[in-house]
Amino acid sequence: MIIKTLVLISRILVGGLFIFSGLIKVNDPVGTSIKMEEYFDVFATDIAPIFEHLKAISLPISVFLVVVEVALGVMLLVGWRLKRAIFLLLAMILFFTFLTFYSAYFNKVTDCGCFGDAIKLTPWESFYKDIVLLVMIVFMLVFRKHLPMKYNVFGKWLTIGSFVLSLILAIYSIRNLPFIDFRAFKEGVNITKAMQPSAPLEYSYLMEKDGEQFVLDEYPSDESYTFVEMTLKNPEVLPKISDFAIWNEAGDHTEEMLQGKQLLILSSNIDKITLSVSELDRISALINAFQGTDVKVHWVAASSEERMNEFLREKGLRVSSYMADATVVKTIIRSNPGLVFMEEGTVLKKFHYRNSPTPEIAKTIFFK
Repeated sequence: MIIKTLVLISRILVGGLFIFSGLIKVNDPVGTSIKMEEYFDVFATDIAPIFEHLKAISLPISVFLVVVEVALGVMLLVGWRLKRAIFLLLAMILFFTFLTFYSAYFNKVTDCGCFGDAIKLTPWESFYKDIVLLVMIVFMLVFRKHLPMKYNVFGKWLTIGSFVLSLILAIYSIRNLPFIDFRAFKEGVNITKAMQPSAPLEYSYLMEKDGEQFVLDEYPSDESYTFVEMTLKNPEVLPKISDFAIWNEAGDHTEEMLQGKQLLILSSNIDKITLSVSELDRISALINAFQGTDVKVHWVAASSEERMNEFLREKGLRVSSYMADATVVKTIIRSNPGLVFMEEGTVLKKFHYRNSPTPEIAKTIFFK
C-alpha cells in the first residue's frame, strides 16, 4: 500500500512538472530553439562537428521536445500506456540530465532554459532538479507492477488532444509572438530604469591582516589590511537589463534610442529575413507614415552596417541603420524582423513582422 501510494505521488509530481515545463516552452519554442543552438555550438566544439549541422533544424527539434514533454506528462497523470510513458520519460530525463550536468560542470551554457524565461535556475539547480526527477522515474519503473494496467480510452484521447493542442499553440507562437512574455524587455518595461539597480549595491569585503582573514561590511581605512576579494550581498537588486546597446560606425546611440518616440525594426540576422511582398509593403508603409513626425524609425540589426545598407537599398527602404548584439535582439523580440514601439525608453508594443500594424493603428500607439 505504501509503495502504491509513493508511485501515485511520483506520477503526480513528475507528470505535473513535465506539463508545467512543457507548456512554458510551448509558449516560446523559439526561445527553446535558441537555447538548443547554444548547446549545439558547444557540442560541435567539444564533442563532434556533426552538432553544427543540427543548428539548422533546432526549431523543429525544440517543437518536438516541448510538445512530447506535455504529452508524456498528461499520459502519466491520466494513466494511459503508463509503462511506455515511463520509459520515454526516462529517456528524456537522461537527455536533460546530461545537458544540465554538462552546463554545470563545464560552465558552458549558464542557463539550461528548463522553464524558459519564466523561472531562471542556475546550472547546478537545474541538474539537481533533474536528478530528483530521475530518481522518481526510476522508482516508478522499478515498481511498475503497482501502476494501473486498465486500458484508459479517456486518457488516450486526452493525450492525443494535448499533443495536437500543444503543437498548434507552438506553431502559432512561432508565427506570431509568445502568448506571455517573460523576458526583461516585455511590454510596459522602461529599459532605462531596468538598466539601473533597484536599490544601492551592498558589498562585503574579505580582508587579511596579520595572517588572519576578516569579512567586513565596509572597506577599512586601516592600511594594514590587505584586500582579498569583495562579494555582492544583494545580487537580487542587480539591473534586469545589462546588455542593451545600439551603435553604428559613428559611435554609441543607446541613450538616443531611449529618448522620445522610437520605432525600432529589429533583425537578428539580415540574411535570414524572408519577408513576402505584402509583409515588406506593410513595413515600408509604416516607415513612410512616420516621415516628418517626431517618431524616429530605425532599422537595428546584428549585421555589419555595410550589409544592412545593402539590404535596405535592395528592398527600397529609406530608414537609418544601426547595429546591436544578436543575442540581445533575439531576447527583445522573437521575430526576424520584429517591430518595437518605444517612448522615453518604455516598451509600448511589440509586433511580429507577420502582424505589422497599419499606419493608422501604429499612430494610435504613440498619439492616443
